[in-house]
Amino acid sequence: MNDEERESLFENLQEWENSQGLVGFSSYNLSRSLQEFSTQLQDLKSQTKTIPKIILVESDPPRFIVYFFAAILSGVDLFICDPNWQNQEWKQVFNLVNPDLIWGTDLNTEDFSQQDRKINLRRKDQEQYIIGISTGGSSGKIRFATHTLSSMSASVSGFTRYFAIAKVNACCTLPLYHISGLIQLWRCFMTQGKLAIFPYQALKQGQLPDISPEKFFISLVPTQLKFLLDSNPDWLTQFHSVLLGGAPPWRSLIEQARDYKINLSPTYGMTETASGVVYLKSQDFLNHNNSSGQVLPHAQVGIIDQQGKRLNPGQIGTIKIKADSLHHGYYPNFRTTKTLITDDLGYLDGQGFLYIVGRKSQKIITGGKNVFPAAVENAILATKLVQDVCVIGLEDEQWGQIITAVYVPRENFNLDLLKQKLQSQLSKYKHPKNWVKVNSLQRSDRGKINYLKLTQIAQKKLQS
Repeated sequence: MNDEERESLFENLQEWENSQGLVGFSSYNLSRSLQEFSTQLQDLKSQTKTIPKIILVESDPPRFIVYFFAAILSGVDLFICDPNWQNQEWKQVFNLVNPDLIWGTDLNTEDFSQQDRKINLRRKDQEQYIIGISTGGSSGKIRFATHTLSSMSASVSGFTRYFAIAKVNACCTLPLYHISGLIQLWRCFMTQGKLAIFPYQALKQGQLPDISPEKFFISLVPTQLKFLLDSNPDWLTQFHSVLLGGAPPWRSLIEQARDYKINLSPTYGMTETASGVVYLKSQDFLNHNNSSGQVLPHAQVGIIDQQGKRLNPGQIGTIKIKADSLHHGYYPNFRTTKTLITDDLGYLDGQGFLYIVGRKSQKIITGGKNVFPAAVENAILATKLVQDVCVIGLEDEQWGQIITAVYVPRENFNLDLLKQKLQSQLSKYKHPKNWVKVNSLQRSDRGKINYLKLTQIAQKKLQS
């Protein structure tokens, strides 16, 4: 970023602040705080004549925003971290990034004091500065998808063109240190729209933000949507659009939202694509379209077979994405390719609507037959006898894998009745052979499940 671009960005930030773009933070002098941090970074850069690597560990929204924009304006490599990580995760991060500076108040470890960290400034070999966004923590290996201002901005451009809007107003209940929250910040800033940051915990306590919902998008994960449908559906019906992502929603949740006539917009995307590349418009959702939606203008989605050959509409295969918002690889690798072969399976219909079938890595092969957990989970949830369920495959000498349902029962739970109801919903080979009762599935704040940990719990319970 040259001096002219930096000055333009700062002027846009001042204009956004003066127009009260940050709803509820009018007393927070963003520009002044920003200048203080930017000066610190410029001094550091002039002393070392190299590009610092900064780790950001901050859950407080105003402070996060100051740190984030200070890093962008100063031209450093920024690595955005989850404040909830524990020592094992932090060891991975420090070994991978070897940061020069840590910003934030939420570093949750005692193993890394300032004097223990080695200073290892480097010279850049790519044209744009890195925004490293963490991904993969639930699998046990943390990685940073390397984005740039260009890839983030491409995501915003595709979003605004698809929804035919000039300004994005967002009610953000998701943490800014995840792509799901960060992209809302960038959408509102880029379009000079309103950003109302309102923690989900406040919603759970019955508090509501002081906004006109009909002018706002709100982004939720399935667990949040479920809570609000049960507690305050009337408020949710007022939003321009309710964007739903983070984890696959179950069918009964979708039907509940449709019954309340929620302007729901399911999405398909990931950290690597800087949020969604596929969205279902709310009018299509209310007209009983059960797809993930159509592809945004800045992206292309294709379905390919195992040999990489493009498949026809209706044929199930691997989802392949091309997008201007695609990440540039996982740090420290930096690449310019715009193609991503995902782990997801799905198909496109004749109108370009994308349907997600499942994930290749989660596919269960039992007795030589393929079973996708999502289909089994939806059938079990539809019985309304369980609160939550996750279907996994456990290794077995006879079957290869045994379908195992890990579930949280409702008060009226009856396993025999549940099995009976499944008879008309699933082929016999798709029925779980193991049923494991747990108190909760311990989903992450985005609604995702740690499959490795859940598998270990299931194996332990079945052996006892």
